[in-house]
Amino acid sequence: MGELRIESSAFSSGGEIPKKYGYKNYNVNPPIKIRGVPSDASSLALIMDDPDAMKAVGKVWVHWVIWNIDPTISEISEGSSPSGSIEGKTDFDEIGYGGPAPPDKRHTYIFKLFALKRKLDLKKGSTKAQLEEEMNGQILDQAILKGTFAP
Repeated sequence: MGELRIESSAFSSGGEIPKKYGYKNYNVNPPIKIRGVPSDASSLALIMDDPDAMKAVGKVWVHWVIWNIDPTISEISEGSSPSGSIEGKTDFDEIGYGGPAPPDKRHTYIFKLFALKRKLDLKKGSTKAQLEEEMNGQILDQAILKGTFAP
């Protein structure tokens, strides 16, 4: 779409996500760098999911949903959520980050960053589907970062 960019100092785009970010390891989110946020963005949202889980468990597995991120931040630090942001429920039935945990083989994990026209009126613990519905018509720009992880 535009200039929005998402990257991590922990792994390159398409590269291997280090084991420490895995659900069965330290289960902390990797550092996320954010660049090129549109000047008219009022907030950011991030979704991390595993589309490869469709074959293994019959659905895209949700690992992290977080919204109302301040659009002026340039990084989400390792193992933290930005001040003022709100986290939703993962498919681990937990709130917050749930790291990669492929049940069978190497999976690709997608971090999707969205620049939004407004802050979202969603409660903590909302689902990915609720977030996507609330974002409908509010997306100014989006960017993706992919990483792989094997058990």
